[in-house]
Amino acid sequence: MRSSSIRLGVALLIVAFVLLDQIAVAQNTSPKKTPDQKALGPDVNKLAEARRKAIDFLKTSQGDDGSWTSNESAGVTALVVTALIRNGVRLDDRAVAKGLKALQGFVRKDGGIYAVGSGQKNYETCVCVMALKAADSKGQYDAILARADKLLRGLQWDEKEGIDKSDNRCGGADYGPSKRRPDLSNTQFLLDALKSLGAKDNDPAIQKALIFVSRCQNLESEHNTSASAAKVNDGGFIYTVTGGGQSAAGKTRGGGLRSYGAMTYAGLKSMIYAGLTESDPRVKAAFGWIRSHYTVTENPGMGEQGLFYYYDTFSKTLDVLKVEEFEDAQKERHDWLKDLANQLFAVQQPNGSWVNPKVRWFESDPNLATAYALQALKFCELPAASAH
Repeated sequence: MRSSSIRLGVALLIVAFVLLDQIAVAQNTSPKKTPDQKALGPDVNKLAEARRKAIDFLKTSQGDDGSWTSNESAGVTALVVTALIRNGVRLDDRAVAKGLKALQGFVRKDGGIYAVGSGQKNYETCVCVMALKAADSKGQYDAILARADKLLRGLQWDEKEGIDKSDNRCGGADYGPSKRRPDLSNTQFLLDALKSLGAKDNDPAIQKALIFVSRCQNLESEHNTSASAAKVNDGGFIYTVTGGGQSAAGKTRGGGLRSYGAMTYAGLKSMIYAGLTESDPRVKAAFGWIRSHYTVTENPGMGEQGLFYYYDTFSKTLDVLKVEEFEDAQKERHDWLKDLANQLFAVQQPNGSWVNPKVRWFESDPNLATAYALQALKFCELPAASAH
């Protein structure tokens, strides 16, 4: 009896050791949470409420003809429609359906989607493409989108106009149809539109755009030998390198063109679209600039001017980069999803809109500012949205 009891005790002891070993292994392989660890992203209830209020505002500010702000331009209407759809408003919702009908009224025989005489053929077509693509659940807009794709490619500055790669205008896009000079803002809209239509990073139009984008970077390299690059050389981006160059942030004392936030995020996003990786010196330099200028309270280099455009581009770019926590130049980690959302919560108007006190670039229009802000809030979700 005694030997049986001993054998039983030994067996139980072995089982206990095995169980303890299994527990230890599980503890070592499971993610460990420290007491100060916090969940990423904003308060989901506050986020939902801010988006709901913005949607309600936009439904009340729509014109009887389905447009927002103006029926003489498709731009604001397209941005609002895109923001509504991306934030979950159904296609058969009255406001969205009326907005889509209004946009179809801008479809032109040349394949563009723009107001006659607006002077913004490229810009309006690009943002309309984004809206119609977001609504293209059953392929109902495929034919319109295919024709728009062809038009946009035709508007790009390239060999069609006798422009080769040595020309600073090569690969860029302008407002159109003026064909005065391409700029980085219109080029990023072109890339957004083409990518939404399925263009790959090796698409000829994407690669030609990369030539222009690289020359808008304040980074002297084999990709940019312009005089302005060497004068600043900080890795940020300007509005355009053509016509002597221009930056909304102005010039340095030495005559260089200052980099600023919105264009730097636009340039970085465009490079990622073109297939560049973190190992590319252009991407490294651009990322270094945004690490040194991380903020959600202003458009770096511009203050409040263009702030909501900045929020929209900032959020899209960090989403494309798949960044959830952002480490700045001082190695401080930022929950940018929460930072941006909380900033937008703080400045949202009681009626659900946003408005910029600075009138530049029309952001004093609450429909435009709200469209930008609502799109930015969509990217503040966890996991970050995959649609661009």
